[in-house]
Amino acid sequence: MPTLDKVAVDITVVLGTTSMPIHQVLRLGRGAIIELDASEEDAVSILANNLPVAKGTVVVNGNRIAVTVAELLPRPPDMR
Repeated sequence: MPTLDKVAVDITVVLGTTSMPIHQVLRLGRGAIIELDASEEDAVSILANNLPVAKGTVVVNGNRIAVTVAELLPRPPDMR
């Protein structure tokens, strides 16, 4: 497995999504609050290189935020 040690994978955790008109996006400034379509108890999506790979839950410990993997998603047939 030493050849895999140098492979980089971008991990993204999606807490929620929203839609807003472009005029609202252009008015956003520092400290703006964007409401999402999720609550703090909802599962988060975990993406690897923009592909969904797992679901998880957010864990807050002091001033640190982490994600616990709760479920691995099946890989599509073309990715096996």
